[in-house]
Amino acid sequence: MSTQSLLLLPMPRTLILGSGKFSLPDSALLAINTNTLFSEARLAQRSLDAKVNKHYDIVVGSDYTNTVLSLAIDSANQHAQGYRLTIDNHGIAIIAADAAGIYYGVCTLAQILQQSGKELPVLTIEDWSDFAVRGVMLDISRDKVPTLQTVFDLVDRLASWKINQVQLYMEHTFAYRHHPEVWAQATPFTGEDILELDRFCHERHIELVPNQNSLGHMERWLKFERYAPLAESPDGFEPPWGGHLPPSTLNPLDPGSIELVASLYDELLPHFSSRIFNVGGDEPWELGKGKSKPEVDKRGGRVYLEYMLKVYNEVTARHHQVQFWADIIVKYPDLVPELPKDITAMIWGYEGGDEAAARWDHECKLVSSAGVPFYVCPGTSSWNSLAGRTDNSMDNCRLAAESGLKYGATGYLNTDWGDNGHWQPLSSSYLGFAYGAAVSWCYETNHDLDMPRALDLFAFEDQAGVMGKIAYDLGNVYLQFGDPHINGGTLVYALQLSREDLEKRMAAQGGDRHAIIEQLHNVAAHINTILAPINQADMRRPDAALIRGEFSQVAALLRHSIDRICLLLGDEERAPDELGAELQGLVDQQRTNWLARNRPGGLDDSINRFNKRLDEYQQLAVNP
Repeated sequence: MSTQSLLLLPMPRTLILGSGKFSLPDSALLAINTNTLFSEARLAQRSLDAKVNKHYDIVVGSDYTNTVLSLAIDSANQHAQGYRLTIDNHGIAIIAADAAGIYYGVCTLAQILQQSGKELPVLTIEDWSDFAVRGVMLDISRDKVPTLQTVFDLVDRLASWKINQVQLYMEHTFAYRHHPEVWAQATPFTGEDILELDRFCHERHIELVPNQNSLGHMERWLKFERYAPLAESPDGFEPPWGGHLPPSTLNPLDPGSIELVASLYDELLPHFSSRIFNVGGDEPWELGKGKSKPEVDKRGGRVYLEYMLKVYNEVTARHHQVQFWADIIVKYPDLVPELPKDITAMIWGYEGGDEAAARWDHECKLVSSAGVPFYVCPGTSSWNSLAGRTDNSMDNCRLAAESGLKYGATGYLNTDWGDNGHWQPLSSSYLGFAYGAAVSWCYETNHDLDMPRALDLFAFEDQAGVMGKIAYDLGNVYLQFGDPHINGGTLVYALQLSREDLEKRMAAQGGDRHAIIEQLHNVAAHINTILAPINQADMRRPDAALIRGEFSQVAALLRHSIDRICLLLGDEERAPDELGAELQGLVDQQRTNWLARNRPGGLDDSINRFNKRLDEYQQLAVNP
């Protein structure tokens, strides 16, 4: 076996292959040098059972002659979470400075067993992480709330990729007992759910961090009479992208705003063992445009800073450390040095390219120069795309790692959002999750990782080597049509836009309609080509049929968007009633796929976005 044929996720910092192989015996022992490593030993035991059908009893001690695998804490190891894994003619040894390092060494061994079977290559791996914190944030508020089992399964997989922090982004999807009307229709996470998930994560060396927005993105609260007086703009607002939206931001000058969020903290925080808390604070679109306008006109960003410092005081009084999204504070460079030095700024950006690179560099340098700890927070690029945006996701994750390393970020949080109904399935996010995990562990050895093969091995478990390439290529369909979009792809936005707005958009784009229709038909054919081998996939996962169905659904929705655009451009190949019937079938399938991994709350809100298109087809059928 060569270094090229052995693929790991993440690839370790150094991997030296020797000559020869080590054959696993039928009977042997798995030895640990302290009983505190029992959980890690059980993981190794289960991996051997599952991957090579070998069961080795666990013992504590080092004087057993028939030990085949030893796990040992050794304080001489210089790197927290790092490990040394050796396979030689005598057996396998994993040595680390802490239990986390042992755990990650076992995860690497499991991936080697998956590829080598009972005949393991002789090798030495020295490995440790670039970022002390390597996290994933799941949006469980817009509109998709996953089942506990879905999160368990994902956490298991993320842990195997050496992710060590998970955040659940909440707006209204925790069952606050003092605020029942807000989550009544959401099938939220209960306190008991969080307690169980927290324990599950802890056993896998993952810190479960609460994440409750505390200023903007509060529309699910402000629509109720009880909270409406706290709105910055009670009559709603016009967002930068146009239209009119209901109120979403708390009035930072109203003492009731702080009283509300403090009451949420009192309920939420005790359910988590973590002492870290992400209070949000991003995108307060109405700030300075409603009740706070006179003060913002007079004092600018200081109004925002003073509110966030009040939030900071509430959180620290509860003995937690604050994280907050940094998109607003970086617009006021003079105020950044006034941030407390024990607060963590979460610098986010979701695009690739030179402009994004310059932004990452500027914002990381700004915050770092002020002596404020910070994370870099890229994204999976799955939202508003259905299939993901492969090239953008990987470039975005690369840029975040580069700037984070350059300016000393303390963590790396890969975000997975659910904007505009959370239409994308979880499986569309695997590529972004996996690549983010890889470059946050060791950028040098992972920035050019073979992602299709890595996905086949460690995400889809596809022995036929089919699904990884399908996910990778389908995720690049967004490049085939339309101008680049921030946070999404043209074909998905085309399904979100009304008939009138889409027709305006196409008219503004210009060009020969017949040429555009031909281009779109070519894109549809390309999608069909990508998806053609999907039934050849040989996934060894219990949800293999669901994954196949999710990608088939994504492809069908993208093709439907193409046909809708063509119809509005004058293509008569498919009639409105035919497209309406097709979309109805896709909506029914969307419901089925959704409920296979997620709770029902939020589903109707998400589906309603499709129903608007169904209404338009009916209108077109009557009045072409």
